[in-house]
Amino acid sequence: MVFFEKSQPAPDCLEIEKNKKSGDYKCGNVLETLKNDFKNKCYICEDKAPTTINVEHFVPHKGNKNLEFEWNNLFWACGHCNNTKLDNYTPILNCTDKNEEIETKIKYIFSPFPAEEPQFVALDNSQKTLLTRNLLNAVYNGTTLLKNIEASNLRDKLLDEIMNFQKSLLKYHKSGDLQDIKQDALTEIRLHLSKQSAFTAFKRQIILNNDMLKRLFFQYFD
Repeated sequence: MVFFEKSQPAPDCLEIEKNKKSGDYKCGNVLETLKNDFKNKCYICEDKAPTTINVEHFVPHKGNKNLEFEWNNLFWACGHCNNTKLDNYTPILNCTDKNEEIETKIKYIFSPFPAEEPQFVALDNSQKTLLTRNLLNAVYNGTTLLKNIEASNLRDKLLDEIMNFQKSLLKYHKSGDLQDIKQDALTEIRLHLSKQSAFTAFKRQIILNNDMLKRLFFQYFD
C-alpha cells in the first residue's frame, strides 16, 4: 500500500444522492475521479487495472448514510480484496491520510524464486498496523479454498511484475558507459517506482533493502 491523495472537494452529487431514499454513491463523476485518484489500482493489493472493481467503504457504513456517502470513505478496490476485507479488518491504515505515513509501517518481503509466499512485517505494534499486516497476508496468501486460488493468481501477477522490475535494474547496472541504454533503464525504473505502477510497495522495498539502490533511486519515490 502506498499513499494516494484524494481529490477535493467531494463530487457534488454525493450530497444530493444521500438525501434520496435509494441514492447511489457511484453517481456523477465519482467513478472516474476514484479511478484517477487511485491510479486505477486496488488500494490494498495494488493490482493495476483490476478486472473486478468495487467502490469500497473504507469504514463499513452498516446503513449509516453519512458514512455511505462520505467522499473520504470511498476507495477503489478489486473484488478479491474487498471480499477479503469486509468487516473483518477495522481499523486499518488509511492510505489517503498522509499523517499515517503508511509506507513506513509495513515491510514487504517477496522472493521471486522459488516464488515464496509474500510476507508482511509490522514495524510498530499499533492496532491499525497489525490489522493492515493481517489483511495483506490474507489477500496475498488466501483464507479459504477459493481465496487461495485468487491469491495464487495475484501472486503470479506480482511475480511477473517484480521480474520485469529486476530486469530493468539489471539493465541499468550492466549499461556501463552506454548512456542511451542507461537512460532507457532509468526511465523504466522510475515508472516502476511511481504510484502508477502495479505493486509499487514491493518494488520500493527492493530499493530500500539495498544501500546502493537506495542511494541511486530513492529520489524517484513520488
